[in-house]
Amino acid sequence: MTRFLRTEQTMAFPHGRLIASHDGANFVLAPDGWDRLAGPRPRHAMYVSREEAEDWCEREGWDLNLLDEVPTTS
Repeated sequence: MTRFLRTEQTMAFPHGRLIASHDGANFVLAPDGWDRLAGPRPRHAMYVSREEAEDWCEREGWDLNLLDEVPTTS
């Protein structure tokens, strides 16, 4: 099951960044798709619902289909 998180707001990312957590691995949504985070998830990232993740994508201009394309770990 994939869970979504949003990082804290920063000057560079006023709405935070979207993270997906799947099978113990964390991925951040980047311009070229999902990038795996090397370390643990950011300490202050908060879990958001799928609907909130969709709202984030719409606000930021991202394709909603990306939420279904989170990589799987092997």
